[in-house]
Amino acid sequence: MIDLSLVVLTRNEERHIAACLDALQWGDELLVVDDFSTDGTVALAQERGARVMRHQLVNFAAQRDYALSQAQGRWVFFVDADERATPELAAEVRQVIQQDAPAGWWVPRRNIIMGRWMRGAGWSPDYQLRLMQRAQARYDPDRPVHELVLLDGEAGHLQNPLTHYNYDRLSEFIARQNRYATLEAEARWRQGWRTRPHNLILQPLREFHRRYVTLQGYQDGGLGLLLCLLLAYYDGVAYWRLWRLARAGGPPA
Repeated sequence: MIDLSLVVLTRNEERHIAACLDALQWGDELLVVDDFSTDGTVALAQERGARVMRHQLVNFAAQRDYALSQAQGRWVFFVDADERATPELAAEVRQVIQQDAPAGWWVPRRNIIMGRWMRGAGWSPDYQLRLMQRAQARYDPDRPVHELVLLDGEAGHLQNPLTHYNYDRLSEFIARQNRYATLEAEARWRQGWRTRPHNLILQPLREFHRRYVTLQGYQDGGLGLLLCLLLAYYDGVAYWRLWRLARAGGPPA
């Protein structure tokens, strides 16, 4: 068994994949799990020495579990196509995997949104559990989006960040939050949540306060205010869609 597999999930990531993989030439295996891209993603990945597995995406939790099953390393480090690993992060990862514990590591992220490094509202440091011992990790099937690692053991925190080139345009941010609201409503339905009338008003207000005040979204000026308002709005949309699911008897089969 090799020490470290670097894993990237893709679908039509032609714009990002080359730069992402060029920054990942320091592992023992480079694995790309591709959801049948129709652009040049696969060819670009293969040119950079990646082993490409094609597998249809049902949800992100299941796709990451599939990647864990295909990786050959004792350790797996997940990187998204729109993220970049620095040499400092690479050196830190190679160092910590020489230990037998902890079973995983949280990695800080710096989110770049519309060309700006966002410092508040939870955007930075945006810790993600991405480095894990393969035999001790799996993903929660009840969290198909914003997936959650179920780790058999403790997790530590790395110091060096991934850089996440998150959204280039406001329209992209809105479209993704709209999609996430639907997925979140369906996940909450499966977990037994139900919407009460006050949720439609109070939850967005709580989310705005959490993002803008508690997590200091105000540090990012007008853009920070706008993004906090949108995140609060789509939290309300998720509750509205959860209410509609209850009326319909659940998601469509």
